[in-house]
Amino acid sequence: MASNPLIGTWRLLSWENRSVEDGQLSYPHGEDATGYIIYNEDGYMFVAIMAPQRLIFAHDDLLSATKEEEALAEETYFSYCGRYEFLGDRVVHHVELSLFPNWIGVDQERLVDLRGERLTLSTRALLLRGIQQTAHLIWERVSTSKQQALIHQVPTALIKTVEPLNGSCSARRTHRRLWR
Repeated sequence: MASNPLIGTWRLLSWENRSVEDGQLSYPHGEDATGYIIYNEDGYMFVAIMAPQRLIFAHDDLLSATKEEEALAEETYFSYCGRYEFLGDRVVHHVELSLFPNWIGVDQERLVDLRGERLTLSTRALLLRGIQQTAHLIWERVSTSKQQALIHQVPTALIKTVEPLNGSCSARRTHRRLWR
């Protein structure tokens, strides 16, 4: 895979779905969804996408979320990984792990449009929320210097929190240091 132009880390710029019937657009995780897709030289890929401002759980115990918290977390996040084959105008993801269990062991084909540092991965028509749609994900290559900056950056994110007693939401700022 030495001449594979997909190798590297890509940051999500946009994910939109288009209805095959009328062309209507929808945004599964909002118009400002964020995510990364990584293709490595060993032939493995990983993708993770999430909605912005995800609600945090009432408690920090990883395995003690309520059913409602788990359901909302699943609705606002998507990921899968496995081996891949780059075939020029398309890439086939051989899914080994997935948040959506129906994709495990299934090949996912993506149409490839690579222009400079922009990569568009699109699907052929598939059933999404009961409607035949195509998905179009636009990615931007993350340069090595940007990757190093991300590792040492201290991001500030506005995250909504759930008040467990009355169900209302409030906002707070959180600061997290990454891999230092």
